[in-house]
Amino acid sequence: MTSLVRTETIPISSGDAEILAYLAEPSRPGRFAAVVVIQEVFGVNSHIREVAERLAGAGYVAIAPHIYHRQAPGFEVGYTAEDLELGRTYKQGTKATELLADVQGAIAYLYSKDNVIPEGVGCIGFCFGGHVAYLAATLPEVNATASFYGAGIATLTPGGGAPTLSRTPEIKGSLYGFFGEKDTLISSEEVDQIKAALAEHGVPHQIFRYPDAEHGFFCDQRYSYNPEAARDAWDQVLQLFKTTLPGAP
Repeated sequence: MTSLVRTETIPISSGDAEILAYLAEPSRPGRFAAVVVIQEVFGVNSHIREVAERLAGAGYVAIAPHIYHRQAPGFEVGYTAEDLELGRTYKQGTKATELLADVQGAIAYLYSKDNVIPEGVGCIGFCFGGHVAYLAATLPEVNATASFYGAGIATLTPGGGAPTLSRTPEIKGSLYGFFGEKDTLISSEEVDQIKAALAEHGVPHQIFRYPDAEHGFFCDQRYSYNPEAARDAWDQVLQLFKTTLPGAP
């Protein structure tokens, strides 16, 4: 039986650097909308690859750039305390300019593919990737962003400088934010600040808050996995991309 999804790890250009990215795409002929998937602090591990594959199965071309590649090529770990500490160490070594270059490189690669409709992309990110996705929403090619429990959006930016929230006026597409009300890394006040900034600057948005969900609730490999919240959030993501990306299923 032929698989519905084709996957591979590929090199892409990011500014003057070359980094790796995980590509998942429908195996059938056609032209598809595309989505950039941004990793957690744990790297492009099996969970992030699975998200890309789920998107490909739903009819998108998905790419997950290795945003730690400059520091730790091919980095991926699990979810132990030691893994978390290591992932956070590499997070501290990232810069907003390089992260944006990584996303831009992923978009450029997508646009070069014959099976991609080059009329804007979606972006989805989790944990640190949720913060990076909010940052990437400022890119003109990003039509829609799904930001999952991105800590620090209202208080900092990778590499230093004004908080990423201050760049909200640069967002041209739609943005959905997903947060657990039991998340100890993101206060309800910070979520309120994000919602207020999106409203103030006229960004089409929805903020979803799940009362019983903790940080990492979407990942079924983490103790904090919340299947009900994860199912609802995934439905919302697919609806977002369907209504904002040309050619989306």
